[in-house]
Amino acid sequence: MKILWKLPLIGVLALVGCAKNASTTDTKTPAEKPVATVNGVAISRPMFEFYAKNTAGKAAAELTVDQRNQLLDNLVRGEVVAQEAEKQGLDKTGDTSSLLQLSRLQILEQADAEQYLKDKKATDAERQAEYDSQVALMPKTQYHARHILVTSQEGAQKVLDELKKGAKFEDVAKKESIDSSKEQGGDLGWFSPSSMVKPFADAVAGLKKGETTPSPVQTQYGWHVIQLIDTRETPVPPIDSVKDRLDQYVQNKKFKAYQDELMKTAKVEKSL
Repeated sequence: MKILWKLPLIGVLALVGCAKNASTTDTKTPAEKPVATVNGVAISRPMFEFYAKNTAGKAAAELTVDQRNQLLDNLVRGEVVAQEAEKQGLDKTGDTSSLLQLSRLQILEQADAEQYLKDKKATDAERQAEYDSQVALMPKTQYHARHILVTSQEGAQKVLDELKKGAKFEDVAKKESIDSSKEQGGDLGWFSPSSMVKPFADAVAGLKKGETTPSPVQTQYGWHVIQLIDTRETPVPPIDSVKDRLDQYVQNKKFKAYQDELMKTAKVEKSL
């Protein structure tokens, strides 16, 4: 389906609620007066300001008259189409109904998270504890390996036979491999086991430096012949370099605990 005009997702979601929540009475102060009404439904000034900031990245007052008019036209068109969709009952049918419900959950959950967490920033102690926890979960070893990927077990066995006869791994990789790494002679650089599919990671972990897998290794991508070049201890990033991520982890845990407390008092009935 071709869309002739676009709004940021959050702007579209705001429009959905506009028809249901806006007041059509003209009892507002001048500052609160809507920027437009569409079939009696108000498009509020705060929503227009919000839309301007999320679309143009500026407050409405910083935009030219033509830019403001274009944004307002977009909102008016959106409201016209939304009203027509509701008139046809599309907001209550198919995926649209589910998307609207899910959008409501996501937006309100985000708003509640921001409200709950605004004065619960991560402390140095919490950040350090989370850092220690994450470091403990990191794999201890990284691997530097290369591989040759082919489509069949027979093809992989042929590759192994060539290597056993003295062919250089890099040359065979460039000639036979179907993986993008073939241009580097099959070199995959340094990686952690968790970044590879399990059969591949297990095979690499079972090799000694310089060894090649004695038999082809199958994954969902095909058949691999793997050579381990080297190993090293996983480098641990300094805590200051991952501060923002740690803060996010800490706040996620705080909000999860808050959710758990709400769940304790919620009356939930399931029927699956």
